[in-house]
Amino acid sequence: MKKIFVFLCLVTVGVANVFSQADPVIMTIAGKKILRSEFEYSLNKGSESPQKLSDSEIKDYLNLFVDYRLKVQAALDARLDTLSSFKEEFRNYRDIQLRSYLYDSVYADSVAHEVYKTIKESVGDSDIVLLSHIFLSVPVNSDKTLLDKQKNRIDSIYDKLRSGADFTELAKRFSEDVNTAENGGRLPWLGPSQLIPEFRDVAYSLSPGKFSKPTLTPAGYHIIYMNNRKPLESFEDKRAELLAELNERGLREAAAEYSIKRMISQSSGSLSREDIMQMVQLKAQQKDPALKYLISEYYDGLLLYEAANRMVWQTAAADEKGLENYFQDNKEKYHWDTPRARAYVFRARSKETLKKIRKILKSCKGDEGLEKLRETLPADSMKFVKVHFGIYKQGDDPIVDYRIFKTGQQPKENKLLPFYEVIGKKYKQPKNAIDVRAQVVSDYQDYCEEKWIDDLRKKYAVSIDYSVLSTVNKHD
Repeated sequence: MKKIFVFLCLVTVGVANVFSQADPVIMTIAGKKILRSEFEYSLNKGSESPQKLSDSEIKDYLNLFVDYRLKVQAALDARLDTLSSFKEEFRNYRDIQLRSYLYDSVYADSVAHEVYKTIKESVGDSDIVLLSHIFLSVPVNSDKTLLDKQKNRIDSIYDKLRSGADFTELAKRFSEDVNTAENGGRLPWLGPSQLIPEFRDVAYSLSPGKFSKPTLTPAGYHIIYMNNRKPLESFEDKRAELLAELNERGLREAAAEYSIKRMISQSSGSLSREDIMQMVQLKAQQKDPALKYLISEYYDGLLLYEAANRMVWQTAAADEKGLENYFQDNKEKYHWDTPRARAYVFRARSKETLKKIRKILKSCKGDEGLEKLRETLPADSMKFVKVHFGIYKQGDDPIVDYRIFKTGQQPKENKLLPFYEVIGKKYKQPKNAIDVRAQVVSDYQDYCEEKWIDDLRKKYAVSIDYSVLSTVNKHD
C-alpha cells in the first residue's frame, strides 16, 4: 500500500512538473501565482499579430497588468465579491457564455415542430406569400378630412409606382408602418390566416413582381407588392429557418433553462441551479481553455470597477476640499478661450418671489443654493419658479447675455414667468474648482487612482520571473 502511495505521489509530482514546464508561473502577486497563459491571453486579445509584439511593448503592458491585478486583490480583500449585486451580475454574464453548452437540441426541435404544425394548419392548401406594403394610417373613427388626405397621398404614391418609381424606396420614404418601412415595407413569410380579409384577398390575387391598387382596410390604406409565393416547405426543409428565427426570439435561453431543470430533476433535487452551472463551466473550460480566462476576466473586471468606484471615483468626486486644493495646485492646467459668467439665473411669476430668491441665493457661491431654495420656499411657490446655476459663455443663455455680457438684447418675454434676475460675475479665467468642475473631477480622480496604485504596490508583494517573461509569445 505504501509503495502504491509513493508511486501516486511521484506521478502527481511528474504531472505537475510537466504542466509547470508547459505553462510556467510568470509572476506572483499578493501570494497568488499567475501563469504565463493568463498573461498572454490578456496581452494578446486586442492584438492582430501577437507574435510581432516587441519586448518593450510586452514590458509596458506588464505594468498595466500588475496594476490591474493589484486592484482586483484590493477588491477581494474588501470582500466586494460577497456583494449580492456583484454575484448576480457575474452569474448573469457567466450563464450567457455557457448557454451554447446547455442547449437542448431535442427540446428546441420539439418547439420548432409545434410552430411548424401551427403554420401548416393556418396555411392549409394555400401558398405562403412574401409581401411588402406601403401603408398610410387611417385610425378607426377618423373624420372624412383625414380619410381624404390619406387617399390623395396613397393615390399620388400609386401614380409614382405606375411611372416606374422603385417600390422599396417609396416604402422607406412614405410608409407609416414603423416596423417595416426601414426594410422597404417587407413583411415576413405569411399564410392566409395571418392576414386580415381585405388585405389577404388582394394579396393572394397578385403574382410575383406585381403590386396592387390602393386598398383600404380597417387600419388604413395599403399598396401591396408580391415578392414571392410558394407552397409551404416540409418541416425538414424549413427546420433551419424556424430554429434561427426562434433562437432570435429566445429559444436559446429557453432550451438552456430546460436543460438545467432536467439535470436538477435527474439529481432528485440534490443539485442546485448553481451546482449545475459550475459543473457545466468546468466541463466547458476543458473543451475551450480560453473560456476560463474570458469568464475570469469578466469576474475580475467587475471587481475592479466596483473597487475603483468605491475607493477612488466616488470618493474623489465628493471630496470638495480635495478638488479645490487640487485646482489651486494645478491652476496652470485650466484655461478658458473666452470669458465665462458664474451665475444663478432665475425666473418667477411675481416680483415678491423674485426678491425672496435673490435674498437666499446672494450668499451662495456654488450650486448649494438650489437646495436652500427647496428648504426655504414653500413647495407651492416652487411650482412657479425656474432656477439654474451654471458656468456660461456668451450665447449660452439670453438672460446672462443681457445682464452680465451686456449684449443689449433683451430676453424674449415669458408670460408664465415674466420676471427674471441673475446673480453672478464674469471671469476671464477660472477662479476655483467649480468653474471647471468636470475637468477637475476627472483629473483629480486620475491623481487619486495613481496614489491608490502606489499604495497597493507598497502593500502587496509583487514578484516577476523575467526569464519566463522573455518567453511570452515565443514558445510552442
